[in-house]
Amino acid sequence: MSFPMDTVLQQIFKISVAENTSSASNSSGAFQRDAPNNLSSFIGLFFSFSALRDWLKLIVIGGVIETCRRSLFMLYDKAMRSFWMNAYFEDEDAVYDWMMLWLAKQPSWKNKRDVEISTHTYGANMTSIQLNGEDNATAFYKSSRKLTYLPSLSTTYSLWYRGRYMTITRTQQQTGWYGHKERTLRISILTRRQSLLVELLQEARDAYLADQAHSMCVFVSDVNNNWKHVACRPKRSMRSIILDPGVKDMLLEDARDFLASKAWYAERGIPFRRGYLLYGAPGSGKTSLIHSMAGELGLDVYIVSLSRAGLDDNSLGELINELPERCIALMEDIDAAFTHAVSRDSAPSTSMSSTPGNVNPPSSTGNLPVPGVAASRLSLSGLLNALDGVGAQEGRILFATTNKYSSLDPALCRPGRMDVHVEFKLASKFQATELFARFYNPFEHLETKEDGHGGEKEIDSGYGSADGDAEGSVKEESAGPEDIDTKALNHSTPKLSNGQIRTMAVQFADALPDREFSMAALQGYLMLYKTRPFTAVQNFEEWIRTEREDRGKREKEKKEDETKVERERKEKEDKEKEEKDRKEKADKEDKETREKMVKEMREKVEKEVREKVENEMRIVMENELRQKIPT
Repeated sequence: MSFPMDTVLQQIFKISVAENTSSASNSSGAFQRDAPNNLSSFIGLFFSFSALRDWLKLIVIGGVIETCRRSLFMLYDKAMRSFWMNAYFEDEDAVYDWMMLWLAKQPSWKNKRDVEISTHTYGANMTSIQLNGEDNATAFYKSSRKLTYLPSLSTTYSLWYRGRYMTITRTQQQTGWYGHKERTLRISILTRRQSLLVELLQEARDAYLADQAHSMCVFVSDVNNNWKHVACRPKRSMRSIILDPGVKDMLLEDARDFLASKAWYAERGIPFRRGYLLYGAPGSGKTSLIHSMAGELGLDVYIVSLSRAGLDDNSLGELINELPERCIALMEDIDAAFTHAVSRDSAPSTSMSSTPGNVNPPSSTGNLPVPGVAASRLSLSGLLNALDGVGAQEGRILFATTNKYSSLDPALCRPGRMDVHVEFKLASKFQATELFARFYNPFEHLETKEDGHGGEKEIDSGYGSADGDAEGSVKEESAGPEDIDTKALNHSTPKLSNGQIRTMAVQFADALPDREFSMAALQGYLMLYKTRPFTAVQNFEEWIRTEREDRGKREKEKKEDETKVERERKEKEDKEKEEKDRKEKADKEDKETREKMVKEMREKVEKEVREKVENEMRIVMENELRQKIPT
């Protein structure tokens, strides 16, 4: 019996598939049973490589060593912190200046091999380096800046302070704000006594204040709204400020009473603030009085420039809030704060603005805008809130000056913001007398003595030279300037008694028209004759005539300029009016032409319509007529 070939092949295929399925099932069960054995075999195979075992040992040992190292360093750092005291000082803070001054005064800097040489005084009289030849006049005129030793940047120095080891390091990093560089001073002291740092700060502060005993510091704000120390100025005696009787004493006593009345203000719930508004003619002594009062009260001056580029309401509030409790905040020319004028119309007495020796020119707060920086965006409400708002600083004294009192808003001048208003007028005869007497004898109050006969002894006016005659009149030949070199503008003047100087001062004041010239103008004139009082009195009337003529010329030129401007304005208005009339006439003619054309077109259309209607009616009537006539 025979089978077909294809049937045999099918049977073989079925048997093969069944065997493969059974084998796969058996293999899967065996793999599941042998899985743990395979994992242990893999691990055993992994550890059978010696290199892997060595790397694993290194990792474990390295981890243990690093953990121990970090632990040791942590313990070391804690131990060092328990024995070392670190203090950091930023250059934007006043304490930085204290410490830099204290460091500059340390004698050990002379032996350091790596130092920074600087002319920066940090607001005080620092110990300077004496160079050869600096004590002669030529060197003084060439360079009067003092050199001093300072710690250099990124260098650590070692010093001893009261038997304690101390290290000092200065670092500097540049910020992204206009290339500003921030400097930090770090002082580390090997001590466990916290009070040692306080003693160091107290010593540095006392040294700083001792050097500033005869000076007052001036601070201004930068673009980042931080107060920057810019200069220290010698204190100015109140005797050098010559005002009408009673004005200086009133202001000084009022300020002293305010500074001593903090508890009184607190008990009554009154904000501890005081504002003074000084107004009047330019050059009458407003800024000079503030300078003198700051020195007399021992306060620093913080200048608030209301027209500073980029200043807005928020920035002003931040600046006012950053003021220290005892200080003078100065806002000059507050009338120009919201106009930003570079120049202002002055009072008739501005003839002194071009006078040589004018030491008190009116300063304008209307500065030109800085390229790339937004101009001031300050508003009146922002200024008012900064002065006496909820967050306004207390304890400060505010001085505001203006040449245009009438231009100020009443809300700005009310009590609580500007409590005391003082008008500064042009020079009176009393002021001229006192100015002349003090100018040529500044030590009169110290050197006046009574002799045995009740008369006055001759005194040195402060400049020292040959003796003069006891007679005080400038008309006396013996007391005249013949024996004096009147061409030499040096600091020598004849010895004159108080009576002589007072007599000349009265003659000087008698020649002065009352309330016509400012004190700055008179001082500028006396500066031309600072060693020649006789010549100053003799030439004073001529100077007055010259000033009046110059003032008349300036007023005439100003009037001509105003007339020219008015004429140009009128011509411009006439031209604009003529142009407007011409345009109106042309528009009227054009309108009439258009109306005429419209009227003609309407009449033409009406005529055509009427003719057309008439023709149609005629045709209709003709047709009706034809129908009625029988054929």
